[in-house]
Amino acid sequence: MPEPHDEVDELIAGWHAERPDLDLEPMQVLSRVSRLARHLDRARRAAFAAHGLEPWEFDVLSALRRTGPPYQLSPGALLRATLVTSGTMTNRIDRLAAAGLVVRAPDPGDGRGVLVTLTERGRRAADAALADLIAHERDLLAGLGPAQRAELAGLLRVLLTRFDRGGRA
Repeated sequence: MPEPHDEVDELIAGWHAERPDLDLEPMQVLSRVSRLARHLDRARRAAFAAHGLEPWEFDVLSALRRTGPPYQLSPGALLRATLVTSGTMTNRIDRLAAAGLVVRAPDPGDGRGVLVTLTERGRRAADAALADLIAHERDLLAGLGPAQRAELAGLLRVLLTRFDRGGRA
């Protein structure tokens, strides 16, 4: 059975014809990763929109949900979990609180600090959106068998580890 042919193959063929002096191997991998990321972004947005959430809202809610009961973090911990600036996080917490998805409360361990806590409504929204996200992601991976998915996850982990540890982008 011949290997499948995709749009990246066309892109590579065009570049190879115009620039045969270049080694296009990185483009063969990373153009596919880039295209897959766009498909994943669309799937994520669809899964979250079905529950009235934006991707950034899910990011904050899921960071809280993953902590386990009582589902709370300091704004600083949320910053680290979501990789946004302090001003952005303050705005996001304000908007989520206004929507009834989180509440702010004084931190009993730090008189000047606050804790952001997931409400029951926020927990339900995060759980439902996560279930839909997993279904969309399963569809994206439908062309791969279990061993291929495991191999791909391992290879991507190797690539991402360097960046997650502050390596150059």
